[in-house]
Amino acid sequence: MNFYRIKQFYWAINSTLTPSSIHFVESNLNLNELKLFNKLSISEKQHCINVAYDVIGECKLKNLKPDLLIKAALLHDIGKIYKKLNIIDKSFMVIADNLSNGYFKKFSNIEKINVYYNHGKIGRDILKRYNEEERLLYLVENHSNFSIDDDIELYILRKCDSRN
Repeated sequence: MNFYRIKQFYWAINSTLTPSSIHFVESNLNLNELKLFNKLSISEKQHCINVAYDVIGECKLKNLKPDLLIKAALLHDIGKIYKKLNIIDKSFMVIADNLSNGYFKKFSNIEKINVYYNHGKIGRDILKRYNEEERLLYLVENHSNFSIDDDIELYILRKCDSRN
């Protein structure tokens, strides 16, 4: 797990968007969604694109239509635009959360901690302003909620998110 986190840090500091990735995003999001997506940091954008590509593969394996899950993957971390976490902030939060078993969640009155733990709900609230469909809102809000187990789309989104 720790080696994987080091790889994620490396990916984050070396993120670049290719023309094909930009085209992929533009072909899967509407104008309002694209404006929101473009408020993410480069590393968060790349992460979301990687999750979306991974979702496509998982959907093929399970013979599911990927359209909604691609959109959910591209927008799952949109709540992070509320208060940006730079790479150091995010790394610190991941390490602190792992070492403390979620102890820091009780300090959610601090904006950066709140965004780290509650970006799914924040993302849902942001997207709801644009009248997004309820299923998309549900997936974005719950992509980090591991207490819901009976939803195949949510399972795929979580799995792809955790791999990227």
